[in-house]
Amino acid sequence: MSSPVLLVIAHGSRDPRHAATVHALTARVRGLRPGLRVETGFLDFNAPSVPRLLERLAAEGAPEVVALPLLLTRAFHAKSDIPAVLREARAALPRLRVRQAEVLGPSPLLNAALERRLYEAGVRPGDRGSTGLVLASAGSSDPEASAVIAEIARELRHTGWCSVRPAFASASLPRTEDAVRALRADGARRVAVAPYVIAPGRLPDRIAAGAAEAGAEVLAGVLGPAPELARLLLDRYDEANATASRPVAVSA
Repeated sequence: MSSPVLLVIAHGSRDPRHAATVHALTARVRGLRPGLRVETGFLDFNAPSVPRLLERLAAEGAPEVVALPLLLTRAFHAKSDIPAVLREARAALPRLRVRQAEVLGPSPLLNAALERRLYEAGVRPGDRGSTGLVLASAGSSDPEASAVIAEIARELRHTGWCSVRPAFASASLPRTEDAVRALRADGARRVAVAPYVIAPGRLPDRIAAGAAEAGAEVLAGVLGPAPELARLLLDRYDEANATASRPVAVSA
């Protein structure tokens, strides 16, 4: 039997850099696992849309799809938007089995990708003790998502940075510029801003603007098609398959 199709579900954006980055990431996933069919669908702005892509897969006779949200936290899109789209697809395409995988974060692989981008931007391992770090996420009104970002910041603090503060480009506070200034007040000689986002767009641009406004010395790139991120997509895909094949315990 062939493996289920991996359907990566991205949010989509009017910014053409977003889709280009998502496609670069999925191309890296294909390179890591030749033979696995990897498709990309978007919730908004870009084509193909998730419903149209599922219709095409069903018409081609694909029996099973693992739908993987390209999201770092379990917020509105993971809890509401994507499940609703997949429910409609299951009702309309009864012969196509569709399962939703877990979101990407939190994961040590994401932290490794974050550090990769920081080193690429000029941070050296020996700089950590004198450098404050801003973990800058897109932001969410979902308290669970915000709590995850705060916990990741606490974890990073134990890896040698002199101080780490979370920041949010929308919905929650503080903003990136405020977190940079707070780190200065904490005594950090240098400040690095690490965007905890996958692809460029309006909110990552807001993070960059805040970093520049407050005078951060280092601005890392978005996670993009980092090799760690590509491996994480395959990990989530494999976990979804393992869960589906696990026998269900029957109570006596």
